[in-house]
Amino acid sequence: MTEKPVKTSVQANRFARAREAQAKAVMEDYVEMIGDLIGEHGEARVADIAERMGVAHPTATKAIARIKREGLAVSRPYRGVFLTDEGSALADRVRNRHRSVVSLLIAVGVPPETAEIDAEGIEHHVSGETLKAFERFLDAQS
Repeated sequence: MTEKPVKTSVQANRFARAREAQAKAVMEDYVEMIGDLIGEHGEARVADIAERMGVAHPTATKAIARIKREGLAVSRPYRGVFLTDEGSALADRVRNRHRSVVSLLIAVGVPPETAEIDAEGIEHHVSGETLKAFERFLDAQS
């Protein structure tokens, strides 16, 4: 049985959606990291963000510029990057989603270190419906 060829426009749309999802995941990771650094140090310096994200300073600067354009962060001269209310809310949602995924993975027997690593990929692609199911499962376990 042969498969029907996929129209070029359909395939291009699929790849575009995948790239958009990846860009959103990266942005969420940066917002979460900025929130973590603010919690630890009172501000998030670009050098610290780059180091924690494992990227070069220019890469972090470019990502932060996007986050600022999205209205999720602001920066101050000679200071760090700070989240807006919207950015803080997003950081909290991402952090909570991450914790739920890690908790579920551990509950089904995944070692904690592996659960942390795997959650980094899963957390950005899990739907709200699936996340609620994870949380119901975890609540039933406690």
